[in-house]
Amino acid sequence: MTAGHIRNPVLPGFHPDPSILRVGTDYFLATSTFEWFPGVPVHRSTDLVHWEPAGHILDRTDLLDLRGVADSAGVWAPSLSHHDGRFWLVYSIVRTIGHPYKDVDNYLITAPAIDGPWSEPVFLNSSGFDPSFFHDEDGRSWLLNIQWDPREGHPSFAGILLQEYDAEKQALIGEPRTILTHEELIEGPNVYRHDGWYYLMLAEGGTGWNHGILMARSRNLTGPYELDPDGSLLTTRDTPDWPLQKAGHGELVQTPEDEWYLAHLASRPVRTPEGPRCILGRETCLQRVTWTGEGWLRLADGGRRPRLEVPAPAGVESGRETVTDVRDDFNTPTLEGSWSTLRGPASPDWLTLTERPSHLRLRGRQSLHSHFDQSLIARPLTSVHCEVTTVVDFRPSHFSQLAGLVCWYDTSTHYYLRLTHVEDRGRVLGVVLTDDGTYGELPDTELAVDDWPLVHLRARFDGAELRFSASPDGAAWHDLGPALDASKLSDDYGDRLRFTGAFVGVCVQDLGGTRAAADFDWFEVRELGE
Repeated sequence: MTAGHIRNPVLPGFHPDPSILRVGTDYFLATSTFEWFPGVPVHRSTDLVHWEPAGHILDRTDLLDLRGVADSAGVWAPSLSHHDGRFWLVYSIVRTIGHPYKDVDNYLITAPAIDGPWSEPVFLNSSGFDPSFFHDEDGRSWLLNIQWDPREGHPSFAGILLQEYDAEKQALIGEPRTILTHEELIEGPNVYRHDGWYYLMLAEGGTGWNHGILMARSRNLTGPYELDPDGSLLTTRDTPDWPLQKAGHGELVQTPEDEWYLAHLASRPVRTPEGPRCILGRETCLQRVTWTGEGWLRLADGGRRPRLEVPAPAGVESGRETVTDVRDDFNTPTLEGSWSTLRGPASPDWLTLTERPSHLRLRGRQSLHSHFDQSLIARPLTSVHCEVTTVVDFRPSHFSQLAGLVCWYDTSTHYYLRLTHVEDRGRVLGVVLTDDGTYGELPDTELAVDDWPLVHLRARFDGAELRFSASPDGAAWHDLGPALDASKLSDDYGDRLRFTGAFVGVCVQDLGGTRAAADFDWFEVRELGE
């Protein structure tokens, strides 16, 4: 990488809807998590080039109750701000998605530091999603979010709402005002004050291939707002071959040297016969932006397309390329922070790292179709050219007990290399899948492993191809079945609303309720390169 540049995406893999904030010399990026727990990971940087994980904000059940939420519901578009010496986080919990309704609750929590302690949540409203706060120079704070309208014959995205928030009362005050409507779908509102203007940054066109960022401005916070006469600040809707697609949903940050950067989401598609598909989901990128003499924001390199490489802030040198290899030997008493669980926290009744030293023990619960009690841990896939390997010690005694390696999109779409028990055969490996809601078992993948002391499991991603294999010793590997379509693990497959990205992990099920346990010795993701 060229010296003095930022390489995009700065947060590869599933890191959508970025919210960026600078406090002193530290920058923070927070992203959406949907049905995954804990919610809202934060990354920290001192230079916008090098980013390190800084934990999750929504790590308590009083802050985040996701039991039963639909796939791709849950936490949408959190937004960070800093005011009166405290960090503020506003976030949506969406419980119903699709049409016509969006059952959504917006909450505010605050903390003296990014790592907490975070306050009890304050309920704000339920009128729509994508909330953010604007703290004006006079000390007043204002909530923005979209107005959702479920009525037939009316635009669902019914405009941008603005309402004042009273910190002492911990409540919204006054009446909400619609400050902008637009014939194009607009969401993700954020307000900035610059050079006497209030600037309203908007995500436009939906979060798919038509996505973009649009700016409007007004001399008054409450409007009226005029749209940027040149249209979208950022989009790739007209350049389908550009390497960063779906670019949109952004927030601004200003450096101490008065340089401006835009954090936004984008996706890197894999080309398939069915069209482009984004297995890694929506990722976080940064672009350098500047203000024109006419007072509008523009990409520093010109045009509207996001760049893979952009200039770093003054005086900052580029570091080495990010290493995506990971290995967890499960040697710590608690789960390492890059793991996520579905809809609820990891608790000792189903996950332990101490009962068998240097092993992860999972006790089986409900099926992979459940929206309630799954015994599954996973981490986002950050490369489509990698090998994922683990080793499991599991002694099932019934077909209702299963454990193994999962390549996951959501409960409706996933691939599962699982170990189970078959009558008269003992332990058997095989690949099962759920394909856009349809369950299936691949008979040509079955392999008898009753005499194997341990079972090594592997998934190999090569672009849009996924292949499974297994080994008794980690040396001699047996291929299981044909190449599978990894691109199904993407937002772009099927007819459902899908907003996440591919994950890889391990899981256990015990459909008989006896909590059969499986022990995993280690888990590794190794980058293969293109």
